[in-house]
Amino acid sequence: MILNSSSSSVSSVINTTCSSRKTPPTSRNQLSINEQLCGGKSCCCGSRRHFIQGASTALFPLVYSSTPSSASSPSDSMAMLNRLHPPRPDWYEEFYASVMNSSMKSYEAEVAGYKSQLFDNLRGKAKKVLEIGIGTGPNLKYYAADTDVQVLGVDPNRKMEKYAQTAAVAAGLPLTNFKFLQAVGEAIPVSDASVDAVVGTLVLCSVKDVDMTLQEVWRVLKPGGIYLFVEHVAAKDGTFLKFWQNVVDPLQQIVSDGCHLTRQTGNNISEAGFSSVELGNAFLSNASLINPHVYGIAHK
Repeated sequence: MILNSSSSSVSSVINTTCSSRKTPPTSRNQLSINEQLCGGKSCCCGSRRHFIQGASTALFPLVYSSTPSSASSPSDSMAMLNRLHPPRPDWYEEFYASVMNSSMKSYEAEVAGYKSQLFDNLRGKAKKVLEIGIGTGPNLKYYAADTDVQVLGVDPNRKMEKYAQTAAVAAGLPLTNFKFLQAVGEAIPVSDASVDAVVGTLVLCSVKDVDMTLQEVWRVLKPGGIYLFVEHVAAKDGTFLKFWQNVVDPLQQIVSDGCHLTRQTGNNISEAGFSSVELGNAFLSNASLINPHVYGIAHK
């Protein structure tokens, strides 16, 4: 997640790439990302951690996989949470959640065009949606109004829950169809092949292990399921922007809850074993150092 936003308004698609797994588990027709997304145009709990297994079981089966990247029991999931996201003081997690809820408005306004077309791929097609790093719930308005859609929001910061619930209600999603689970992306406490779609925006910048998180995304998706993503990545080597990202990156990780400015997340997604990945690049003026962005759809 990020704490960076400034002013101005210009957004543009830079380029589009598409990668395929060499031996895809299922065949799928690949659509151009420009056609599909743009119509041809264009990152406190004190000493206690609470695991809400009982509250979420009704919507999502909390059954654990035996794969190395996933937890084998609720206690293992909690251990992973505490190891990768050690408990912060309540005041810090509350402060961070409050700042994220109020400081991202200009960024969300500029990225709205990309998100609205990206999330159109969920409408009427995905009944069970898992969002990793849900934060305060800014994406819910794009996909949560569908009848009978069920959403599980995963985030390591428990203080995000009340903001995400407010966003769910504002999006028309009954709270009976929305559950918040405190967990990390590297150990998602949901059974294999149990969700139609996974959503993740501005989250892979702050997870401890990008590849492990993507393994978990692939694991929980049903065959034919989709992963929708919007992530900021490192600028090109040799550019002035990349120079400043390298300078600021250590401080960014401290003040923005682990957010990295120099990750090549698009490469990680392309190499994660999905049957196909449709990936576009964009530059957002409201994001300053948090540029460029990659966005798109990965198919299981």
